Amino acid sequence: MNFNKTALVEGQVVGIGDVVCFKSDIEQSGTIVDIKDSYMGKSLVLQSEFGFEGGYIGGETITTELASDCWI
Repeated sequence: MNFNKTALVEGQVVGIGDVVCFKSDIEQSGTIVDIKDSYMGKSLVLQSEFGFEGGYIGGETITTELASDCWI
């Protein structure tokens, strides 16, 4: 695991390649492909090979969510 690209989700260290859950319209999950620092904390760039669901991100294959809004 590249410790320069890690974040805490529910008190556990996550990194690129890990899967986390989040809610955008519905509960769904994505694989972490990048981790960025933002003014609100760590942001996880998540990917879904088949696309996410819902009115906001439906059909998109990439989304960015705050680590604090995700769970394992």
